[in-house]
Amino acid sequence: MKKFYGWRVVVAGGTLQFFQSMLLNQAFGAYLAALVQDRGWSKTALSGAAALKSTEAAVLGPALGWLVDRFGSQRIVRAGVLLFGLGFMLLSQTDTLATFYAAFVVLALGASMCSNMVVSVAIIQWFEKRRARALSSSQFGAAVGGLFVFAVAWTIQTYGWRVTAFGSGVMLIVCGWPLANMVHSRPEDVGQRIDGLPPDDAAPNTGPAAADAVTPASRPGPLQAEFTAREALRTRAFWLLSIGHACSLFVVSAINVHAITHIKEGLGYSLALASLYISIATAGQFAGVVCGWVIPETIEKRKVTALTMLFHAAGMLLLTYATGPVILVLSALVHGIGWGLRGPFISAMRADYFGRNSIGMILGLSSMIMVIGQIGGPLIAGVFADWLGNYRAGFTLIAGLAAAGSLFFWMAKPPVSRRGTTH
Repeated sequence: MKKFYGWRVVVAGGTLQFFQSMLLNQAFGAYLAALVQDRGWSKTALSGAAALKSTEAAVLGPALGWLVDRFGSQRIVRAGVLLFGLGFMLLSQTDTLATFYAAFVVLALGASMCSNMVVSVAIIQWFEKRRARALSSSQFGAAVGGLFVFAVAWTIQTYGWRVTAFGSGVMLIVCGWPLANMVHSRPEDVGQRIDGLPPDDAAPNTGPAAADAVTPASRPGPLQAEFTAREALRTRAFWLLSIGHACSLFVVSAINVHAITHIKEGLGYSLALASLYISIATAGQFAGVVCGWVIPETIEKRKVTALTMLFHAAGMLLLTYATGPVILVLSALVHGIGWGLRGPFISAMRADYFGRNSIGMILGLSSMIMVIGQIGGPLIAGVFADWLGNYRAGFTLIAGLAAAGSLFFWMAKPPVSRRGTTH
């Protein structure tokens, strides 16, 4: 019997997330601290780049989701890897805020096209019974990537941010292209079936759209409704999940962008030592991913995600009012565990609630709401820091938003489709 290819997709997608986490998502704070010192740009102006990245991802979300549903993840990821690498190379040549933002447009487009959302759509197509476990496994890459942020910070400090950015672009293209080729979009593309079920049990396969021919009745487990994107928009669960997700991203984006500068300026640590906070948070994220691996698939995911939001809020408050390294380590671990456990569970919930046929478009539409947190987190923190001279007020407000997000996940019960079935 042919070995199930789905786990190779998980490994390839996870490795892509490793590079994105290490080189951009969790390393942006190191670039921000270096650029504030080297170019004299304000924290608010640099936070705008993170906001631009998130805005571009949100605006493109529905279109990107439709493209993934229509053409599959592999083609999108290939193009994304090339643009992602080119964006870093352009960033290394920037001298003004205008060219900095222009480079970030290219970088953000590439990052969106090989992002966790696109990779998750592919994984969702390959798994149903072990979907949460597969999605958690792919997040190991993002978690491990964050552990190496200190190396990026050390490179910036030793060789400069320009050399680091250009080298990152080269690394992404050289390593990312073969990984993108491994991300087959659907089991039917390689003659297999969801969860590796025997071919003789599968519905007829007639091409790339054959996933639509796999009816709910032919799938393992309980009968699952397949929602179109329009139907999903009419459900209460779609909005509750999206708003709750946005609340979590207030914390994640603010910490990724501003934690290093807060620790460097507020507590007096060096750039390399301050960057260790991100590495420790990523160790916590790794632990959270492990928890997601061992938690039974039968557990009610909305309750788990509600709990993780309280972890985010607690981690944010501990960072805000830290008085020494012990509190900083505790903050990073608490925040990281919540992050690592929450991310895969949200993706699994959406697939459980709405099915897999239109999941790309549904995730894309969700991104237009989630972007509020991605933009708001860095901007709230940056504006308050420039205004008051420290991050305390902004970080405290963001912690409150995360705590409120717990309620949205708690209320996000499975929707009932017009066909009378739930997840």
